[in-house]
Amino acid sequence: MADAARARKLADRIREIAAETLERRVKDPRLGFVTVTDARITGDLRDATVFYTVLGDEEERTATAAALESVKGLVRSEVGRRTGVRFTPTLEFVADAIPENAANIDDLLRAARESDERVAQAAAEAEYAGDPDPYRKPAEDDEPGDEDDDDRG
Repeated sequence: MADAARARKLADRIREIAAETLERRVKDPRLGFVTVTDARITGDLRDATVFYTVLGDEEERTATAAALESVKGLVRSEVGRRTGVRFTPTLEFVADAIPENAANIDDLLRAARESDERVAQAAAEAEYAGDPDPYRKPAEDDEPGDEDDDDRG
């Protein structure tokens, strides 16, 4: 079992090598506008997962996934050559769900903002159900010297 710092450094290096290899060496026309977003490696440094995103529609994503599957060996050999590790990890390319999650979060935030605006508008137009000042005040007593002279007779 390798230490976590070494695994993290190797994963970062694999991400860089995979991105450079896809950009410079792979000439597959099915490969769309792909961005390597992250790489993770198991604790024993045997298996690596490379996360990627593709700009485009579902058809382009499917074509890119097929292209990545076909160039997996080339990328793995490049990783082995440039990292110098004893055992080159196997690679698996996985479509990253971050863009879809971010879009979902943006939609939820927009809905919450609209709801807050509706509540604020309703509060601005609202009136009190009872008196505007619901607090009791002490009875206003006349002061002792203010009695009317007409009442004494």
